[in-house]
Amino acid sequence: MFSGIVEEMATVVAIEHDKENIDFTLRCSFTNELKIDQSIAHNGVCLTVVRFKDDTYTVTAMKETLDRSNLGLLRIGDRVNIERSMLMNGRLDGHIVQGHVDETATCVAMEDADGSTYFTFQYPFDKKLAQRGYFTVDKGSVTVNGVSLTVCEPTENTFKVAIIPYTRTNTNFADIQVGSVVNLEFDILGKYISRLNTLAK
Repeated sequence: MFSGIVEEMATVVAIEHDKENIDFTLRCSFTNELKIDQSIAHNGVCLTVVRFKDDTYTVTAMKETLDRSNLGLLRIGDRVNIERSMLMNGRLDGHIVQGHVDETATCVAMEDADGSTYFTFQYPFDKKLAQRGYFTVDKGSVTVNGVSLTVCEPTENTFKVAIIPYTRTNTNFADIQVGSVVNLEFDILGKYISRLNTLAK
């Protein structure tokens, strides 16, 4: 379980293909604090630490994860938003994030907002998925590349988020441009409500 508050950006230093899996080796400032089997969100995707070498750690992404996320697009040198799992004795500063990415979206516009930046993202609309909670609502929560954000101006298949300078500097929103592919996790509460409505019919 995560909160969507990114701790820092890790750098991809190696990528190895093993049949349909990909092993990603990354470097971050707290590698020495990690443990084997520990869960870490990478651009919002929960992955398990499988090994260490020097100041790096390695995680494995399976085909299902690669199909639903932007991890398969990563290259050596890319920066990845990372967050360790939530401590249960602290404040929940973001929102409840599972680390289970639902699908990807593409940045289709960027607008200056007097110091902050509005990013508009578009994702494929699927009526059946929308009935299961795969949608956004105004002032609701959404996770983009692991960052907990508030939705603005949602449509059937787009939404905006406002990124303050601190977030843009300290997450890989600094690298996002029009055309960039990001990971989305829709709000789990919306999914449960949608499921209950479906069962009640």
